[in-house]
Parts: sequence; structure tokens; C-alpha cells
Amino acid sequence: MQWDFPPEKKIRVIVNTDAKNEADDQYAIVHAILTPAFELHGIVPAHFGTTKSPHTLKDSHDETMLLLRLMGLEGQMRVEDGAERALPDEHTPVDSPGARLIIAQALKDDPRPLHVAFYGPLTDMASALLLEPEIAQRDIRCIWIGGGGWPLGGREYNLSNDIHAANVVMRSTIDVWQIPSTVYRRMPASYAELYEKVYDKGEIGKYLVEQLIEHNARGRTAQEFRSLGDSPAVGVMIYPDSGAWEWLPAPEFEPTMHYRHTGRNRPIRVYSDIDARFVHEDFFAKLAIFVREKGL
Repeated sequence: MQWDFPPEKKIRVIVNTDAKNEADDQYAIVHAILTPAFELHGIVPAHFGTTKSPHTLKDSHDETMLLLRLMGLEGQMRVEDGAERALPDEHTPVDSPGARLIIAQALKDDPRPLHVAFYGPLTDMASALLLEPEIAQRDIRCIWIGGGGWPLGGREYNLSNDIHAANVVMRSTIDVWQIPSTVYRRMPASYAELYEKVYDKGEIGKYLVEQLIEHNARGRTAQEFRSLGDSPAVGVMIYPDSGAWEWLPAPEFEPTMHYRHTGRNRPIRVYSDIDARFVHEDFFAKLAIFVREKGL
């Protein structure tokens, strides 16, 4: 990029992603990598249950490595796998290199908060808290794409892949910024704009568009758009007020994924909308600059 920031002013970030779950994680992964304001400590591939594949962690890992290769960044970014499965209960962590990366960065003597962005289940954040309770007293911001619409909730895919982990995180004292399904679904990008602004941006741009259209083609009905639902996590880390939000007491989750409002937990930041234009256009511009500067 043609601009940069002093190291001490950069935003400390870890990205946790169920990268091969659908077709939108890929955009949010690339967006985070391309953001100069981020000091990206690593990417943690995550599981996404067992209904779509018996080896979803490996699927996420392989997709992450493919993106880095297409960007010409293979070997230049730390990648640490997360847990292979969901927590068995709310007291037992699933240890992994990804959870250990979160712990190590949280315990660093650094005045800047650590942002951990979750594009899928909260397994690795919950495991980190259970493995090393001390990090609950550190300055961590857990940005989560997940949970149903407030105040009732209900079935939501990221939450469904580890309800126990979500309860562990919501009962903790760390800072949580939640972007529920009613918000992340309002991030549509049309095929036309993706062809005009992404497709011709090197191998990575071509892949991003083609894999999205291929994924959509497996759906039940024709559609020429997709909501890039993980991208708000990047947007709010860049600009926390890129959407309306309010502080609300952290809920807990029933097995049905409905909210249980106990009033016992500390407040979390809950977004009620997002500026899709800001997030999408920032990504389109950064991708164009990256491809031009790298000569891809």
C-alpha cells in the first residue's frame, strides 16, 4: 500500500475463520490481510461442524493456504489451526495451536487491545479462556459474526456449530462485539459489481468471484448476488462506528439457540446495522491497489 502507520498505532488482529464453509469468508480473509492499519498476528482456520464435511478444519486450512498462494503470500503469514471440533461442554476446552496463539498474544505486554475476529464458531476463543483464565483480565475484543436477531434469537449457523463455546464467551468478562444474522445478511454484493471490481484483479480476484458463483449454483434457486456476511468484522475493526450499535447485557443461549436474557453478564456491543458501502468499497479499492502494486 502507498501508506502505512507507525507500528505502535496499528490495530492488533487475529482472524479466526471457517474458511471453506461458504463463499464469503474468503473476501473477509483477503480484506483483513490487505488492511494496512492491521498488525495481523495470524490466521486461525476453524472447524464448521460435521454436516457439510467430516474434516471441516482441514477444509478451512486448505482454503486459507490457497488464498495466500493466490495472493503470492505463501509462507509470509502465520497460520495456526484451531480446534477440530466443538466444545463437549462448557467446562472442557479443545486445545489447539490456534487457541494457544490467542493466549500468547493476549498475554503480551502491549497497551493496544487485541482484536480477535471470528467469522464462524467461538470454539477457539472459549478454549483459550478455559485453558488460560488470566486472559479474561486482558484487553481483548472478540468480534463475532454470529447469533440470531435480537432480542429473540433462534437458529443461526455459526452459533449452531458450538453453542457451548458461545456461552463460555458470553459469561466471560472480555469485550465482545456481536454482529448478528440480521446485520450480516445485509451485505449483498451483486455478480455485476463483483465482475467489474474483483474478477479482473489477478488470480485471487478471479478465484473469489468464481468460487462464489459456483457456491451459489448449488443452491435451490437462481440468484445473482451473495451477502458477504463476514466482512463487517473487518469493517468494525477499521471503523467501530461503521454501523449503529448499543451496549446490551450479554445473553446466554438455549439449546434451541434462542437468547436467554439473565441480566447477570456484563454488557456487550451489539450492532444493529452496518455501512455496506464503506466495507465493500474499502475492500474493492484495497484489492485493486494490491494487485496493481504486486503486478499480479
